[in-house]
Amino acid sequence: MASNSRVQARIGQRALLLTTAVLPLTGWAAHAAVLHRRLAAARTDPLTGLLRRDAYTARARRILARHGNDALVVMVDQDHLKEINDLYGHAAGDAVLAATASRLTAWAGPRAAVGRLGGDEFAAVLTLPYDDRELHLEQLVRTLHTPVLLEDDQAVDVAASIGAAAQDILGLRDLSTLQRAADAALYDGKHTGRAVLAAKPHTTVPSINGRRAGRPGTSSWGRAA
Repeated sequence: MASNSRVQARIGQRALLLTTAVLPLTGWAAHAAVLHRRLAAARTDPLTGLLRRDAYTARARRILARHGNDALVVMVDQDHLKEINDLYGHAAGDAVLAATASRLTAWAGPRAAVGRLGGDEFAAVLTLPYDDRELHLEQLVRTLHTPVLLEDDQAVDVAASIGAAAQDILGLRDLSTLQRAADAALYDGKHTGRAVLAAKPHTTVPSINGRRAGRPGTSSWGRAA
C-alpha cells in the first residue's frame, strides 16, 4: 500500500508540473490572440475592413517594387455621398461605402493592396499588364455604378470617380507621386462615369488643399455618366 501511495504521489507531482508548465503557454496563447486582434484592428478600417493608410502604404510599396511596369495605382472617390446621407440616412451612406470597399477588393484581387485613405476615398495597387487595363478599368466603372441594396431592400443609385496611374507610362516608381497623378486623372473625369488613366502632365498638376486642379490631356475608359 505504501508503495502504491508513493507511485500515486509521484504521478500527482508530475501532473502538477505539467499543469504549471502548460498554464503559462495557454496564457501566452490567449495574450497573443488578443494582440493579434488589436493589431488587425489597428491595421484595418472598422467600417470597410480595408487597410488603413499606413498598412496600405507598406503593402502598396512592396507591390510596386516587386512588379515594376505591370503595377497599376488606382484612386477611387465615392460620388454623391452627402446626398445619400441626407436622403437615406448615414446608415445607408455607411452601407454604400462598405459595398464600394467590397467591390473594389473583389475587382483588385487577393494579392492587391486596397485601402481606405479617407472618408470617401479609396486606393488600390495591383498588377495589371498594359493589354488588360482597358477591359479591367471598364469593369471597375460598371461595378462601382451598380446600385447598392440596403437592408430594407431599397436600391440606392451609386457612382464613383476613378483615376489610375501606371509606372510604365509615367516612368515613375514612387507611390506618392503615382497616387497624385492618379488623383489628378480622377478629377479630370469627376462625375463623368469614366476611369481616367494619368498621362505625364498629371504629374505636374498643382495641389489645392491636398487635391489636384487642372485638366491636362487624358485617356479615359468607361461609360458616359
